[in-house]
Formats: sequence, C-alpha cells, structure tokens
Amino acid sequence: MNVPLRQIRALHTEETITVYQAYDAGIAGPALAAQRFVPPFKRDRMTWIKPSFLWMMYRCGYATKPGQERVLAIELTREGFAWALANACLSRDDGRPGWARRLKRSPVRIQWDPERGLRHEALPYRSIQIGLSGEAVRRYAEEWTASITDVTDRVRELREALGRRADVSGLLPVERPYPVPADLIETIGASPG
Repeated sequence: MNVPLRQIRALHTEETITVYQAYDAGIAGPALAAQRFVPPFKRDRMTWIKPSFLWMMYRCGYATKPGQERVLAIELTREGFAWALANACLSRDDGRPGWARRLKRSPVRIQWDPERGLRHEALPYRSIQIGLSGEAVRRYAEEWTASITDVTDRVRELREALGRRADVSGLLPVERPYPVPADLIETIGASPG
C-alpha cells in the first residue's frame, strides 16, 4: 500500500470526523455526561486532537499513562473541522512568507508526526496532530462536538489482545483518507493528491 507522506486518515462520515483525546477521569467523566468539554477541562490552554487512533494509543500508552487513563472518541462536525484546518498554521516554519505572523495569529497549530503501528513502531508516513487554542478551543467545546464516547474498554481489550498476539483487526476503527479541500493542502502541509 502506497500511503502519501502527509495525509489525514480518520474514521469519518458525511457529517462528522472522529478525533481522539485521553484524559483522567476528572475531565473525562464530566465531558461524557455533558457531551461537551466542561470544567474542569481548561479552555485557556492548547488542547491537541488526533484523528489517528493508533497515534493516540502511542501517546497515551494504551490508556496506561498517568492523566491519560480514559480515551475519548470525539465526533466533530465536518464544518467545525474544516474551520480548524482553514484557520491553522504549521507549528514549524513552512518557508512561506509571513509564517511567523500567521503562527502568532492562528488559534490552530498543525504538526505532522510519524504515524505509529500497533506496537508503537514509527511508520514511514505522518499523522496529523491538531492543537486548538483561544477561539478554536471555545468552538470545539461549544459548537463542533457532535458526540463523545468513552472507548477505554476497547483500548484495554486491544492492549490485552496484543499481549496474547491475537487478531486485533476487529478492535480497530476503519480509518480512511479524509478529503482535504485543495485550497487547504498547502495551509496544513498535506501531501498533494
């Protein structure tokens, strides 16, 4: 399979895209109950969303890292996700004029990190991480969230199955290329096509 170096791969429908975050129970519980990010979730700091399930597993250690014991699947409206991409700036200089000014103004940061396999091994292509701050965090918490689901039990089942070297394909979300509008490919640093 020939995967482009920088491509958004995600679980998505015509209306939503699923991203992942991991929190402690003190943040996850109220968010699940409200189906929105509510206190003690902090809006005054950057929050990173990840469309790649396996990258989230790498980041949270399959829900074993302190403060990341609950993994949430957040369905965002595609309209909200499009706003985030349109108002983003790469976190590293992209060589285009005005990068430093865009970075200062933008409420959204984009990073492309090596995608991860089931055992956290780096793969030869990248996965997008999206950092939200300021207005983007407010919109995320108040407008874009269609649903929040706790997938921690699935994560634990997956970790256990990996330990037994069992087939885990049925435990993984089916992620496929997400269609990025042509006018945003350069903005977010995605591979063309």
